[in-house]
Amino acid sequence: MVGGGIVGLATAHAVLRSGRTVAVVEREGALAAHQSGHNSNVIHSGLYYAPGGLKARLAVAGCAETVAFCREHDLPHRVSGKLVVATEPDELPRMAELVRRGAANGVEVHELDPAGMREREPHVRGLAALWVPSTGICDYRLVTEKLGELVTAAGGDVHLGRRVAWLDRRADRVVVHGGGELEAGQVVVCAGLRGDELARASGADPGVRIVPFRGEYSGFSERAAGLVNGLVYPVPDPAFPFLGVHATRGVDGHVHAGPNAVLALAREGYSWSAVKPKEFLSTITYPGMLQVAKRHWRYGLGEMHRSLSKKAMVKQIQRMLPDVEASDLHPAGAGVRAQAVKPDGTLVDDFLFVEQPPIGGGSGAGKVLHVLNAPSPAATAALPIGREILERLTGERLAPLGAGS
Repeated sequence: MVGGGIVGLATAHAVLRSGRTVAVVEREGALAAHQSGHNSNVIHSGLYYAPGGLKARLAVAGCAETVAFCREHDLPHRVSGKLVVATEPDELPRMAELVRRGAANGVEVHELDPAGMREREPHVRGLAALWVPSTGICDYRLVTEKLGELVTAAGGDVHLGRRVAWLDRRADRVVVHGGGELEAGQVVVCAGLRGDELARASGADPGVRIVPFRGEYSGFSERAAGLVNGLVYPVPDPAFPFLGVHATRGVDGHVHAGPNAVLALAREGYSWSAVKPKEFLSTITYPGMLQVAKRHWRYGLGEMHRSLSKKAMVKQIQRMLPDVEASDLHPAGAGVRAQAVKPDGTLVDDFLFVEQPPIGGGSGAGKVLHVLNAPSPAATAALPIGREILERLTGERLAPLGAGS
């Protein structure tokens, strides 16, 4: 297993539950160092995703399983529900589509008029809203670390600070090169921001380029935090896989808003000062990124403006929470989304797996599976994603935790 984020650890956990052995190799010195430890910590319901897709199926299952996992291991969490607010008339048809998707995905959704909306969130302004009671909040870094503890306790190995350079498939095994050699029967690569690079270095054609989008969060003052009970979301733009700037009361009681979505200047570009010219040049000259810029340059400029201007950021928040002021906001960290983009500029909108068969064919030892698109809601869906990967590699279908072996 390459990658010590939540998807990698959930997959390792599933492998051990199946009676197999596993080793996890992570380039950083700690688990959950990137996407898994830098996000809004929302337990997503599965409302937004196209019915029939992997995101829809696995997020709905993962919502309940994440809550159950947190409960079983006494990890901080809260099922607070979520309000999705329409503030403009042109958002109402998009809200109706969310109702349709929710019904198709088996997600409980309640349509609210302004009076019903204010009962849930008295300080929110809007034309109408959806109430999604299954949405919650947790701490995915702690979930990932707990999975790491379970993997180690069950006999798995976790190697930190060990960078994998490439994978060498043989007829009956895979040799993992980096900080020495490791041999495995099969390998899963959950390398996040570096997933496409490792796939190409290992002889796979990923068919996509990972483009890093930084999402910055703004913390609320104590006064402004009192304006939010739980989770308040806008109606998302279906042209993008991003959910828009939302307000979230975390498990620690603090409230933050975000993220925006600006092109990062490095793969691990968590601030404007984190610049790697070679990586940035590679990103902006990629044909797919050129197409994204051509189609969505107005959207991109708006995101950059909100990144650089507290006034612009608070204006976005005020669409739903008019009583929040610019003086209420302070920087509250950032995450980088590993977004897969096709050469034609299509932003991949579902989880994406690419498999390399063993040398000489077959479907057993010597196989590599690359996870090439696993942004939100992958943290929510991590436990069922791990079982999905196990089934793709071995054909074995594992029961959810608490529902069997």
